[in-house]
Amino acid sequence: MAEEEVKTNDVVEEVATETTETNEPETFAKSGKKSKKHIEEVKAEEERLERAAERKAADAAGEKPKGEKPVTRPRIERRGKKYQEAFKLVEKGKTYSLKEAIELALKTSPVKFDASVEAHVRLGVDPRQADQNIRTTIVLPNGNGKTVRVAVFAPADVCKAAKEAGADIAEDEEFLKQLEKGVINFDVLISTPAYMPKLGKYARLLGPKGLMPNPKAGTVTPDVEKAVRESKAGKVEYRVDKQAIVHIGLGKVSFGVDKLMENANVFFESLKAQKPSSLKGTYVKSVFVTTTMGPSVGVENIYN
Repeated sequence: MAEEEVKTNDVVEEVATETTETNEPETFAKSGKKSKKHIEEVKAEEERLERAAERKAADAAGEKPKGEKPVTRPRIERRGKKYQEAFKLVEKGKTYSLKEAIELALKTSPVKFDASVEAHVRLGVDPRQADQNIRTTIVLPNGNGKTVRVAVFAPADVCKAAKEAGADIAEDEEFLKQLEKGVINFDVLISTPAYMPKLGKYARLLGPKGLMPNPKAGTVTPDVEKAVRESKAGKVEYRVDKQAIVHIGLGKVSFGVDKLMENANVFFESLKAQKPSSLKGTYVKSVFVTTTMGPSVGVENIYN
């Protein structure tokens, strides 16, 4: 009996010791390898390595990974119902004549508002080459349907004539004060050559927005009145982007086929005239016409 009591007491003492040890709060260092944050990071890394080893072993054994592979729906199924209905009207892989493409684009516009009609042309040029970096302006006979706010930065006498020509803003030093505050309430900025050095300070503000005046765009000119009238009448600029694609708005859905055709013909004639003489391959690779949020309609080669 005495021996049994001694053993029982020893067990009780061991359990009490373990309980005392487990009940004591775990202490951590404020920083270093014994800090709580570091210990948790080490533990998480060990778990990650274990999972990686399990995946590697499963791959080596030819076992399938846990869980089913996620199913990715086709892009057309992720579109809205109206878009899907409009998309069915466009025959896949088929190219249409320019007039047919515009008619189909108008028919497949899925929105209720007056959507824009756009042309997107992929060219065979290299935009990195200076002579193939296409950039120019045209005056669309029917405009592009947008209200253009024109600002003029020029001497006082030129500003007066610019306002008479239809400029929304025509100022001298006051204009720079507005730019200093970061205020931009215009779509086109026109300046005289003599005043361009004063705008150099604001190149980082205007450049990324495409508002910096440029001689190629016709916005740096001594004939400010003419530039204002052209901008108000529907003058637009187009240029090739880094992917060798030209984007341009041809007008609005409300224009109808005839007016859009007139604008499109002016654009494509201008684009044809811009073909670089050094280009040896295909100039126009593909042409698509679309509306805002509508499906794209392929256009057959307009230069055939």
